[in-house]
This record gives sequence, C-alpha cells and structure tokens, in this order.
Amino acid sequence: MDVVNDHAQKTGKKVMFAFNVTGEIDQMLRRHDLIEALGGTCIMVSLNSTGLPGLAYLRRHCRLPIHAHRNGWGLYQRSPHIGLGYRAYQKFWRLAGADHMHVNGIRNKFCEPDESVLESARECLTPMFTGEGRGCEVMPVFSSGQTVRQAPDTWRGLGSPDLVFAAGGGLVAHPDGVAAGVRAMRQAWEAAMSDVALDEFAKTHAELRRALEKY
Repeated sequence: MDVVNDHAQKTGKKVMFAFNVTGEIDQMLRRHDLIEALGGTCIMVSLNSTGLPGLAYLRRHCRLPIHAHRNGWGLYQRSPHIGLGYRAYQKFWRLAGADHMHVNGIRNKFCEPDESVLESARECLTPMFTGEGRGCEVMPVFSSGQTVRQAPDTWRGLGSPDLVFAAGGGLVAHPDGVAAGVRAMRQAWEAAMSDVALDEFAKTHAELRRALEKY
C-alpha cells in the first residue's frame, strides 16, 4: 500500500489493487480488515479454493469490492465428465457476492477459443433479474497474456467499456518502462473505442508504437 498511496499523492488517483486474501474464513476476514485499515480498495479471492459458502460469508463481512479469480477453472471447462459451463458457473458466484469475474482473454495463453471468452464476458454483464436497480451484473476481467494488440478485438466483441483488462507482461515489459506501458495500453483502448486502427493511431502516439514493436 505504500507504493499505491505514494502514487495517489502524486497523481490524485488511487489505483485499485486486488490483494489476494484466499485462506480459511477467519484468515480472510482478518486479511480484509488489515487491507481496509491500510487504505486498500479491493481484495481478491480464488473461488475454487474458497467455495461458495466461504465467499458468501466473506461478502457479508466485506466492505471492499471482491475480485473473483477462477484459477482451476480448466477442470470444469476441459473435462467431458463434469459438464459445468461458465454461463451457469458465473451465476453462482455472482449470487454469492463477487464483483469482478475472470473470463480469460482474446488470443489467450490457455486453450479457450475467443468466442467462448467473449460469450463469458457478455454473460457477466447480462442482468439476472428485472426491475428497479441492478440485475446482479459483475465486471468481466480479461487476462491471460493480454497486450495492446487484443484491445480492438476485445472492444468489438464485447461492445462495452465495462471491463477490467488485466495485463502483466503487457505493461511491465514495455521497452520504455511500466509508465509507458500504461500509457500505451490507454492509447490502444482509445484507438479501439474510436474505431481507429492501432498502426494508424501509433503514428502520433510513441508509447503505442513502441508497444506494437515489442508485442
């Protein structure tokens, strides 16, 4: 949190960092309280380790957004003997209290095809209920080997800016450093949402041009 708070002081913006609190229930409650006390704005839980009762219990205690990671999901997706699709899977966790749900990413580093990823993301944004207020929607999280190059197809496939685009190496491996990597990613999304080709946008945006050369 020292790094997050230092940057918040300099920029006036506090980034949302998801601290992993996965553990036994009492451990998760203590970790949540510590993160909140230190000024944190988000916690992360590994769903398949915590289970539905664990997440529901944490949600009743939690005062921060819950970033829900589906690590281990391949067991359900790839096994012909289990037969649980993501359309059903994500609804259970939404009802239990997740705020963000991982959906993999376009041209990801795993085995899931792009259309499956996009269908999962659209499901997260589809209301489960009708009437006043929100319909238990959650923010889809795109991850798994994402760089500036996936931004246009992700935008076209989802058609909504309501997403988290998680990129590790896609930011920190930028040849001019992490800050340039962040600027390049923002430029890629600005181009995508303006329906401008990345190569064309990169002619006047050096960080994006360098990122395209790298990735």
